[in-house]
Amino acid sequence: MKQTECPINCQHALRVADEICLGRGVRLTSQRRQVLEILCDHHKPMGAYDILDLLKVQLPSAKPPTVYRALDFLLEQGLVHRLESLNAYVGCIHPEHPHASQFLICRDCGEVRELESRNVDRTLDSELKACGFKAESQVIEVTGRCLRCVGQEEL
Repeated sequence: MKQTECPINCQHALRVADEICLGRGVRLTSQRRQVLEILCDHHKPMGAYDILDLLKVQLPSAKPPTVYRALDFLLEQGLVHRLESLNAYVGCIHPEHPHASQFLICRDCGEVRELESRNVDRTLDSELKACGFKAESQVIEVTGRCLRCVGQEEL
């Protein structure tokens, strides 16, 4: 199991996003790019209104629909993930290939880690197939306590 903190280097993420959008024939507009950059720069899950507050620094006329439309596009392209339990968004650590999403969410400090486990993917795919179920989205969110917060208990 490969464990990686979310998200990756912002400049790399933006380059990859440009390449993906170009290859798919879709436009990564300046507003969409700014929303992705905000998520990459902040290295934590963010709600749409938190993103809007930061976007308004660069684009004072920005309104909630601006952010929601950008997030919808970024989600469709696999450049960000939505964490349902937090009602928040994070940049994807490996958008260059489609994948099921697995996240560890610390309930104490809020740290979020994206996992890439082929074993989890295979097991879930096998179970879905056995049930005759076609998934449209596969996001697994595990809430608990990170190593750092568990360690603080011992102090």
